[in-house]
Amino acid sequence: MSDDPLLDVRDLVVRYGPVTAVDGVSFSLAAGETLALNGPSGCGKSSTALAVLQLRRPDAGRVRFEGRELTSLPERELRSLRPRMQPVFQDPYGTLSPRHRIRDAIAEPLRVQGRWHPTDGPDRVAGLLDRVGLDPAYGDRRPHELSGGQCQRAGIARALASDPRLLVLDEPVSSLDPSVRAGVLNLLAGLQDDLGLGYLFICHDRAVVRHFADRVIEMREGRVTSP
Repeated sequence: MSDDPLLDVRDLVVRYGPVTAVDGVSFSLAAGETLALNGPSGCGKSSTALAVLQLRRPDAGRVRFEGRELTSLPERELRSLRPRMQPVFQDPYGTLSPRHRIRDAIAEPLRVQGRWHPTDGPDRVAGLLDRVGLDPAYGDRRPHELSGGQCQRAGIARALASDPRLLVLDEPVSSLDPSVRAGVLNLLAGLQDDLGLGYLFICHDRAVVRHFADRVIEMREGRVTSP
């Protein structure tokens, strides 16, 4: 694990009208590390994640990723960095279009980024499915034909297609059965070991956090209550 911050967040503020959802949150994350944001529903965890990804621009504060300040970048420059920081959301079925086959959903980031090649693209998609523990034949299915755990694995494969350095995992296992949850967490741990990924892990379940994270930040009412 590198000591250099992959992600550095300072004094982050996110407001929705008169409501301050995130109030002065600061933390850093190294490559190969899992940092968990833990706290009850409505405490600002997901708003923090959206601001880190610049899917919701913060009202104040700083977000540095791989040494670059994101909050001041115009969208066209952010677009070139987005492949390197990918989200994995709570609802696996909501991540993937119900109209598309799994193989097309995984290939989409490659097409958007201009990295799709007909000669090796299908093999790359098959390799990503295999990497997340799915038979490549599942690429012919649509999301509703997969279980929740299988669909979440497909969503992880889609995130990996961009060769990210950071995954922002927003309650990625909270909707899964306990036995399936353990398998997905083990998958994420193995991918981190193999690829050196940094994980910002959003979770309200303290037992899961204790098992999975290297460090934990507790949040309440938009603020960090313990480092």
